Amino acid sequence: MTVKDVRGHVLSGANETSAEIYGTALRQLNLYQGDPVATIDAALAESPDFVMAHAMRAWLHLLGTEPLGLPVAKAALDAAIDLPATLQEHGHLAAIGELANGGWHAASRTLEDVTIAHPHDLLALQVGHQIDFFTGNARMLRDRVSRALPAWSKAIPGYHNVLGMHAFGLEEMGQYALAEASGRAAVEHDAQDSWAQHAVAHVLEMQGRQHEGIGWMTANPQAWSNESFFAVHNWWHLALYHLELGETDEVLKLFDGPIYGARSQVIMEMIDASALLWRLHLRGVDVGDRWRHVADAWAPVAGAGLYAFNDAHAMMAFVGAGRGDLMQHVLDAQAAAMRQPGDNATFTREVGQPLTKSIKAFGKGDYAEAVQLIRPVRGIAARFGGSHAQRDVFDLTLVEAAFRSGQLELARALSAERIHAKPESPLARLFARRSGLELLAA
Repeated sequence: MTVKDVRGHVLSGANETSAEIYGTALRQLNLYQGDPVATIDAALAESPDFVMAHAMRAWLHLLGTEPLGLPVAKAALDAAIDLPATLQEHGHLAAIGELANGGWHAASRTLEDVTIAHPHDLLALQVGHQIDFFTGNARMLRDRVSRALPAWSKAIPGYHNVLGMHAFGLEEMGQYALAEASGRAAVEHDAQDSWAQHAVAHVLEMQGRQHEGIGWMTANPQAWSNESFFAVHNWWHLALYHLELGETDEVLKLFDGPIYGARSQVIMEMIDASALLWRLHLRGVDVGDRWRHVADAWAPVAGAGLYAFNDAHAMMAFVGAGRGDLMQHVLDAQAAAMRQPGDNATFTREVGQPLTKSIKAFGKGDYAEAVQLIRPVRGIAARFGGSHAQRDVFDLTLVEAAFRSGQLELARALSAERIHAKPESPLARLFARRSGLELLAA
């Protein structure tokens, strides 16, 4: 008997029970909620030859950029590769194989073809969207979803997820009004859509609308944070608004609570912890022994060399905690990564290594070197992933390094650039005053 999902796709190797469980796991992933790994394992226990359950298991372990996830993903691929499957399912398996071997861009292109042929394949859309994020491909963040959108309507389950992804892509392309409208519509459709919630948070961050951002994130936090494995990042966005306003006590309260109170060892959450503490460090805020806890979490993966964006954030923690041994461990791992095949070698060579070294230079007080390392790559920093809001930490580091190295003309130019982008930003105005741009800062 042919079994299909709720959007009409054939699920090879599934029965009705495992297909229903798979649907639950997919919705958990769509909402970044619950434990989709355990759920998909239950689907496989019911139907061991369920191709898309193996595929989802692989994707779940690849997208976390966790070193221990890679062998699990490869095992899932091995379990599925010789099973009877549709062309659509083979597309997933091919993309998994490409990404498992470091081919971020190849996996993106393969999934692009899957969703062109099957625009209702929500897993392919979401995974492709995430790969676009990890590779910093803002245009594809928008256009992958734009291409599929005409095939969707409110009547199709998951429509709000498509709107939320489109919102984030629009935001990363600077189409803020459209992004905000799409994100708000998605949240109105399903308040648990934490990715759509986050897309609107990005719009408000990029436009310097801090008070509106605080209101947006605090209006219904239970909806986007309950059992959400994306909650930490959304709490991080709330902290950014408070930090921009200079409300550092509130930032530290959020850090010690929902952002890093649990001292997570999940890499995505460690990135948020490092990035927030580094921003506080740039502003001269004493964070006590918080760096030690974050550095301890990064220590086991310091030598992974798996994804350059992670390396830079690990370096922040090791600099903050004064762990010179681990700083060198990161740089050694990057040197090894650049000798390996796969796209991360390019991510590291072009962007990751200079930015990671700049963090180390800033930490040792060599601010001129930090400036020298950041300036050539800031315009291409998207190549190693992350969002505009996340990569802003390197712009902030550059501005502060310019001030501290006595390069006042550069600091003034960077301050003018920033206040033009965010004229109401208290931090931009602070930079303007420090650099002598009194008219702009008034």
